[in-house]
Amino acid sequence: MAAQADTLRVATYNTELSRDGPGLLLRDLARGADDQINAVLAIIKAADADILALQGIDYDLTGEALSQLSKAAGYAYHFAQRPNTGMPTGLDMDGDRRRGGPRDAQGYGRFSGQGGMAILSHFPILDTQVQDLSALLWRDVPDPTLPMVNGAPFPSDAAQAAQRLSTTAHWIVPIDTPAGVIDLMTFHASPPVFDGPEDRNGKRNHDEIRLLQQVLDGTVGIAPAGPFVIAGDANLDPIDGQGIKAAITTLLTDPRLQDPAPKGTHGTDTADWAEPVPGNLRVDYVLPSIHWRIIDSGVMWPTPDDPLAETAATASRHHLVWVDLTLDPAPPDG
Repeated sequence: MAAQADTLRVATYNTELSRDGPGLLLRDLARGADDQINAVLAIIKAADADILALQGIDYDLTGEALSQLSKAAGYAYHFAQRPNTGMPTGLDMDGDRRRGGPRDAQGYGRFSGQGGMAILSHFPILDTQVQDLSALLWRDVPDPTLPMVNGAPFPSDAAQAAQRLSTTAHWIVPIDTPAGVIDLMTFHASPPVFDGPEDRNGKRNHDEIRLLQQVLDGTVGIAPAGPFVIAGDANLDPIDGQGIKAAITTLLTDPRLQDPAPKGTHGTDTADWAEPVPGNLRVDYVLPSIHWRIIDSGVMWPTPDDPLAETAATASRHHLVWVDLTLDPAPPDG
């Protein structure tokens, strides 16, 4: 698994390190005896990525949980900001005529910060230069695909006026690597299920993925000026499962990006979900810009006889995805 000395390994991993209440992840980390946490750490160490985007990790205001995880995983630098998950709105956001439930938050969560995102890096993270697009309202993005019922906004105009697009977050994070400063574009989109005929989650998922291309188009935020990598959990397979496929298929074929299509034991699938529905799906992605030459890639989904197989299964239903890169000496258009 080790990367070559002249390559940069970028990875993404939905750790599912989420607990039922605030502070519980920090408690479990401090105890040092949690099987899942230890399995996640073993997978992270085995992957040995230079830059690792994490999803499904609870956020705490002091950052102590991430600090402990980063130290245990052997990373000198880490980054996280408050996600939209669990952020209260005071409104009925899912149309069940009640308020205060986990689906009434800006992003699903039983408490603020549940199932957030983070970045681990062996190289300095330029955190004062981060673009955080997480506060962008859904209705304010170009051509939003907002849910409607009988010609009216679902669940209400007030809810849509307050609804942020990002279920978790959208960050553009500059990292000072030996190859120069690169931008990591990372996100964790809503699953396109668990809703009704209005398809609120499916449409939100579509627009969260499409936002990445809108950034590159220059219609939202500031597009990266040089090499970048998209790494995150899109919660959408281009072929199987539910969801509006145009979002992910358009992203995967964007001429500004490369799709290494990393493979593991189950091909390009990255998540091990119950059969037959939804079954194994490809939902986790590392997509380098065309500035890079792809050296190697893979999905850490070991074969059953591999010593890491049980560890990976204990860690998460998702499997870490990695790509080895080196800057291409030819210009992107040449």
